[in-house]
Amino acid sequence: MLNTTFDQYLEFPCAFPFKVVGDASDTLADRVVAVVQRHAPGDYRPTTKASSKGTYVSVTIRVTVTSKEHIETLYSELAAIDGVRRVL
Repeated sequence: MLNTTFDQYLEFPCAFPFKVVGDASDTLADRVVAVVQRHAPGDYRPTTKASSKGTYVSVTIRVTVTSKEHIETLYSELAAIDGVRRVL
């Protein structure tokens, strides 16, 4: 379990941006949305951006979170996606 201090700085519920950086893949955004849907169902339109060399892609998605634990769960689940290098 992550030990974050989000609850000291945020009022819940709130929109929280997650940036997922992974290996270049046409399906990364879909896999990110699938994970988010399990924990915070909604209508998502993530933005994607390829790195300058095209090796990596970043997916930014805004999620309405309800608690510090909700954010921590999403960080952990998003980081577990195959090919993901970082979750910011």
